[in-house]
Amino acid sequence: MAKKIESPCVSICQLNGDLCIGCGRTIEEIRHWKAMKRPEKMKTVKRADERMKKIGS
Repeated sequence: MAKKIESPCVSICQLNGDLCIGCGRTIEEIRHWKAMKRPEKMKTVKRADERMKKIGS
């Protein structure tokens, strides 16, 4: 069985527009996380990571 994809949430839930500055996910991504299948979660984590890198620079 494939390893579970953990949520990128770091319990710093603060929104700037529709983006969480704690994890980099959008409101919609956060809202739909539990219903997402593994491939969608993997894409979401990657996009969130890319957003966080942009925020950090």
